[in-house]
Amino acid sequence: MALLFLHGFMGSGRDWVETVQALPEYRCILMDLPGHGLSTECPSGVYPMPRTALALLAVLDDLRVGQCVPVGYSMGGRLALYLALTHPDRCPGLVVESGSPGLESQQERESRREWDEAKASELERQGFDAFLEAWYQQPLFHSIARNEARFAALMDRRRHNDPAGLARSLRLMGTGSQPSLWPQLPSIPFPWLAVAGELDSRYRKTMRDMVSLSENGRLVTIPDAGHNTHFENPKAFSRALREFLVSCR
Repeated sequence: MALLFLHGFMGSGRDWVETVQALPEYRCILMDLPGHGLSTECPSGVYPMPRTALALLAVLDDLRVGQCVPVGYSMGGRLALYLALTHPDRCPGLVVESGSPGLESQQERESRREWDEAKASELERQGFDAFLEAWYQQPLFHSIARNEARFAALMDRRRHNDPAGLARSLRLMGTGSQPSLWPQLPSIPFPWLAVAGELDSRYRKTMRDMVSLSENGRLVTIPDAGHNTHFENPKAFSRALREFLVSCR
């Protein structure tokens, strides 16, 4: 079985190496999404979620992968959900870690687009290091810095990104720019796993609400972890993922 790993904002495929090492029996595909890692030369037209999903399918076709289980974190979780909903024939299962189906109302999306634009402008105006420090001071990420050595290594990886690509990602694939997927959740035809951190009350509620709308969904809470569960408690995340994948065969 193939697994397609999709990282979060400012991440890269390298973020999943620790997880992949715990899953040697699976074919694991690690992607750098547009504007991230080694994918900084993508044209602007590839950044919106529908176009990124098509680009991912083209990569899978090139690799001769007919079906795979998307595993996405945060931004990558939103993309994984979109990919699985729009191309269910390619996905025997789905894993969404700390993700969401987007915002339900047009007013919420417009407000979020303004926030995404403000953050993109900050990134362009104040410089990458200052933006990076401010980003991880958000309450959503407070628990991630508890292990100073691991957090320092994570920040070092983040600094290898291209600020211009990240700004385009915020504008074109931010939460405010994606369609609301809430109405489609009841129609998910395959088993899927929602993963949330015990310390992340905001996304734990969102993912609980998602699962409540889908008879094929199941929620797993990772102990002693916040928003980025596969980074904060990698062993528990990998164990939950392995147990779920049995149901996708």
